[in-house]
Formats: sequence, C-alpha cells, structure tokens
Amino acid sequence: MTADARTDKRDLRRRIRQQRAGLSAAERGSADAAIARQASALITRAGARTIACYLSAPTEPPTRALIAWAKEHGVRVLLPISRPNGVLDWGEHTAHERVNELGVPETTSPPLGPGALGTAEIVFAPAAAADLEGHRLGWGGGYYDRALARSDSRAPVYAVLYDLDVVAHVPHEHHDVPISGAVTPTRTMSFER
Repeated sequence: MTADARTDKRDLRRRIRQQRAGLSAAERGSADAAIARQASALITRAGARTIACYLSAPTEPPTRALIAWAKEHGVRVLLPISRPNGVLDWGEHTAHERVNELGVPETTSPPLGPGALGTAEIVFAPAAAADLEGHRLGWGGGYYDRALARSDSRAPVYAVLYDLDVVAHVPHEHHDVPISGAVTPTRTMSFER
C-alpha cells in the first residue's frame, strides 16, 4: 500500500467517525428501523433464505432491527466470529452475544467455519464508507476483504451505511474487494459491475 493511500484511508475514516459521533440518539434509533425496511425489501425481492450480517457496534449503522426482521420471517442469519490472523468464522444468530477482545459484538453460537459464508444469498457488510463505483472502505483490519475474497459465494455484498457515509471517492487498492451495493436509511443502491 502506498503512503498516500494509507493517509487517504486514515483521513476518510477519521472524517466518518467524526460525522457519526455527531448523530443524535434519535437519529441512530430511526436509522435502525429505516435500514431494516430497506434491507428487508432487498431480501424479499431476492427471495433470500440465508443472509450474512453482523451485530452492529454503537458507532455503526444499526443492524439489530434488520436481524430481528429476518428471524421473524424465517430467514437464516449468519453472523461473524473473529478468529486469529484476521479470519472470520460464522455462526447462526441466537439471542446471545458477547463483546470480543477487539471490542466488537459477536454471536455466542457454535462456529460453522469460514466456508459457511458461501451459503449466504446476500451479505450485509460493515463499512466506514463506500462510493458509487462500488469501492468499500472498512475499518482497516481486513477481516471482510479476506472473508469475501476466500468465499466461493457469488452472493451480492451490500455495505450498511448512514447516508453521510456514501462519498464521492473511496481510496482503494487491488486487495480491496468491491461491493454490489449499499443500504442506507433512505435508499438501497446497486452498483454496476
């Protein structure tokens, strides 16, 4: 990675953190229901019976209402479990969760193995930002880029974002896995690939 790309990514992540910190509790709460509406419409249109999602941290666009909707409608939900060396394992959603050593909420369900991601028909991924070209900026750990690159799934990948996280340009490199679209509180975007 070039020094310029690292600096650009770091600066964009810092800007997104600052913007998200300025959101009120009411804005975060309404985003949960709105993201669930957008994502559930996408799941319904696709006829998906298994999705991969994640348990959002307090600073991330909320996913709890989306996960609850999926479970209520008989959609199997796979959630990531962090493993050493930046590997994501997957477990089915249960009512129980913990905060791991990285400070990230994750399921306490038994791990199914990294390959379980291949059974998902839609993947909802965390992101700091995305642009309209389908470039996703994660938080720098590379967990999702590695998981998506290793998966034999051809499932579409949608970043879950606040509207302010959709930007004109995301710095990217050859190892950054492109996404199919993004779900925000006000819209679902599909990026041509």
